[in-house]
Amino acid sequence: MPPPLPSTEPTVASPLALLRKLEWRVRHAVENVLSGEYRSAFRGRGMEFDQVVKYEFGDDVRDIDWNVTARLGEPYRKKFVEEREVTVMIVLEDTPSLQFGSGAQSKREALLELAGLVMLLGAVNRDRVGFVHVKPDGYTLREPVRGRGPILHAAASLLGAATPSLSTFNAQLSTGSGIPWRLLARAAPKHSVLIWLSDFPPRIEPEGWAVMRKRYQPMGFRVDDPWERALPEGEAFAAYDPVNGRLVTLENSSAERAAHARWREERETCWRNLFPDTFARLVVGTDEDRLDALVRFFRARQSR
Repeated sequence: MPPPLPSTEPTVASPLALLRKLEWRVRHAVENVLSGEYRSAFRGRGMEFDQVVKYEFGDDVRDIDWNVTARLGEPYRKKFVEEREVTVMIVLEDTPSLQFGSGAQSKREALLELAGLVMLLGAVNRDRVGFVHVKPDGYTLREPVRGRGPILHAAASLLGAATPSLSTFNAQLSTGSGIPWRLLARAAPKHSVLIWLSDFPPRIEPEGWAVMRKRYQPMGFRVDDPWERALPEGEAFAAYDPVNGRLVTLENSSAERAAHARWREERETCWRNLFPDTFARLVVGTDEDRLDALVRFFRARQSR
């Protein structure tokens, strides 16, 4: 009798093992590389108002209180005090298009690893971390928790979630309507860090996004496959289309390359419209080190 086939259902042990393997790198990055960049980058302007003080050379001009300045005839700025803790909410939009991969790793695997790294960063820095995992057939909400153990298990449940089936794909998700923005507004306090991880296809701005941008500190994280950035040179080649669930042959014609260029332009335009701030969006390739990319991202935010 042949041995039984291994189960296709994900287990908690495997994601936990991956997270523990990544944790030592995250701790090293926070303690020896990032230093204060992580906290400065995540806190941003999510602070509580304290008082109005005289503006001094070197202060942030965005903090100037123009009403007080006009009334007193000299510049005054708003002074803030940092909140005691940061709440980080992960929004992972798990679509079939993420199942594409021209190399050893799919976009979904890379994006999940990126989400896990962010949650580990929150655990190391004693933040509260939660997530919303949006799938074609619904979503899973995990309320923000603090502490290494609870965050590690929350991250493991996210990384171990079953891959969405193509048969349950809902076309409405392509408009962003599958994300429960109103529920998020109740789950996370004002000024929380909101990190939206998605494939970010060309689409209209989802309803409620403008309110979320004002209420939270939004950031967008995207993973690109090398073939999305540039089609391979040479003869015709075959590629798997995860959205339609079939194998397609690309002839590498000029028309196909022109269509690919148009898609890239539309995608980048929508991407910039969702996150106008250059320092609020991160794009990582499946062939790049995700932690190194996060370190560069936080350092860039802190130094701007």
